[in-house]
Amino acid sequence: MNVPGTPPCIPGHIAIVMDGNGRWARARAQPRSFGHRAGQKAVREAVEFCLRRGVAVLTLFAFSSENWKRPDAEVGALMDLFLRALDKEVDELHKNEVRVRFVGELSAFPEVIRTRMRGAAERTAGNSRLLLNVCVNYGGRWDIAQAARRAARDVAAGELDVDAIDETTLARYFCLADLPPPDLFIRTGGERRISNFLLWQIAYTELYFTDTLWPDVDQAELARALDDYARRERRYGRAPEPAARTG
Repeated sequence: MNVPGTPPCIPGHIAIVMDGNGRWARARAQPRSFGHRAGQKAVREAVEFCLRRGVAVLTLFAFSSENWKRPDAEVGALMDLFLRALDKEVDELHKNEVRVRFVGELSAFPEVIRTRMRGAAERTAGNSRLLLNVCVNYGGRWDIAQAARRAARDVAAGELDVDAIDETTLARYFCLADLPPPDLFIRTGGERRISNFLLWQIAYTELYFTDTLWPDVDQAELARALDDYARRERRYGRAPEPAARTG
């Protein structure tokens, strides 16, 4: 469902898999880290687009739990880029009344990065124009597993009846449980996969795939995604609405 107050043709919550940085860099005979740096501009474009269009929530897949398997040099470059981006971007986000949250298994990151994450989240906590969720060391299967563990602990503590567990009960243990699920899922870079992102949350999300590599994504590309979304009929398992009679 849309976030309350958002027009029906505008998704209240957009989730994006930002794919294509490496291929963008390779096409320019540059290292992958060059593409990751270029991708920062597209992040700024996406945030600005959501602010202009009145989107309430933007959730970005910035670093998956599988990304640790990449070469050490690339992971190191990503961590360095993440640190510099936190320092550079938070002032602008705060000025534009954007609230920043980091979602995932954050304990895997070095303390210096966790400190910056906490600082960014605390500084922007009072902002309400746009909620920006940055998913780092996140995976949809991890999210399901951690939700099951949390529910199991409550059962063991006598705070939850096992027979009372249903979809609604379990949903409150997931990341982003305080938000409506995404209305629109965008994946750039030409792949037609979910790639272990928000597996529980996107059960009825509208999916949009584009061949455009993430560093080349601009507001025109995002507008095409919204135009496509506006033409969808979201039924949530219901039968299609009957066509209106004319004449």
